[in-house]
Amino acid sequence: MRYLKPLSLFQDLLESNAKKRGRLLGLDVGERYVGLAVSDRQNRIASPLSVILRKKTNIPIIADDFQTLISEQSLAGFVFGCPFDRQWSASSALQIKIFIDELCKTNKLEGLKYTFWDERFTSKNVELLLKPITLHPIETKAVIDKLSAVSILQGYLDYVNRKLN
Repeated sequence: MRYLKPLSLFQDLLESNAKKRGRLLGLDVGERYVGLAVSDRQNRIASPLSVILRKKTNIPIIADDFQTLISEQSLAGFVFGCPFDRQWSASSALQIKIFIDELCKTNKLEGLKYTFWDERFTSKNVELLLKPITLHPIETKAVIDKLSAVSILQGYLDYVNRKLN
């Protein structure tokens, strides 16, 4: 996996896939769960996809799942939500760095490009939106994780589309 700056990832996507545009996967990485969202083929709209369980022992399985998603969804890159603290001092930012490092060690996602996008307050905003709805606590956590990933990816897509179009 290779890091690119946010605009560079999108420019690279536009240049390399002129005929067949690849999609982007948004990830909200937490201690136990990873919320996933996927963009449409035009990379304008983010939609919730799923939530995966994150454990230290299942990183190779997660990498396999990502390989499957890459081929099924025509994914060209990942957008990781990260609380923007360039020093990686926040524990949640460090978790994301460790998660990416563990994925890289599997060597299953070679050539994949990724970037970071600010995720501060995404979960809190989604929680406030869901407050009037009564859901089982487990359902609530899954919905929060998926919608947080949507919020991260949609924020990124809105930014790059405004900048480049």
